[in-house]
Amino acid sequence: MTSRYPEDIQNSGVTRRTVLGTGAGVAAATILPLHADAYAQQLPAIVETGTTIRVSMSVNGQAVGLDVDSRASLLDLLRERLGFTGTKKGCDHGQCGACTVHLDGRPVVSCLTIAAKANGREVTTIEGLASGDALHPMQESFIDHDALQCGYCTPGQIMSAVACVRQGQATNRDSIREFMSGNICRCGAYVGIVAAIEDVAANSREG
Repeated sequence: MTSRYPEDIQNSGVTRRTVLGTGAGVAAATILPLHADAYAQQLPAIVETGTTIRVSMSVNGQAVGLDVDSRASLLDLLRERLGFTGTKKGCDHGQCGACTVHLDGRPVVSCLTIAAKANGREVTTIEGLASGDALHPMQESFIDHDALQCGYCTPGQIMSAVACVRQGQATNRDSIREFMSGNICRCGAYVGIVAAIEDVAANSREG
């Protein structure tokens, strides 16, 4: 059977893991956890037209305080005001899980969470999982198990997966599937996702 790949690529030692790792590295470079103030300075000024409320919270370990529309969602605060765009807006109805973040360590869909409810609390987004250039074990496991295709849902999947392990729900495949049922992957990478979570849980790596 004739290969679809040029001979020079076949002989170059390039593997699927290399390609995925490089792609993940490029993606990670676009969401490095800069200081929230630096993010805000890069974004166009937003004038709130409704009633505003002052909120203060910790986002990925950084203290944040600003005035937001009392109706604003946590998702819009993170993406539009603070620039943490790793958190994705999918259905905007709490049904797909792409916008999952941790609020005081527990997973929530940020599109249905009013920003004001995060006042005085700790928020962790996908940008806050890695330690410098070192990926979180769950991020590494998703790469190892090809647990992504287009990648749009992946930040939310990983945030839920981390919570699944930390909360002791990764005891078997059925338990994992039940916990992760709120996160939809339109590409159908569910087998890899479950395998990635199993791997982290089985090897007792920090979730």
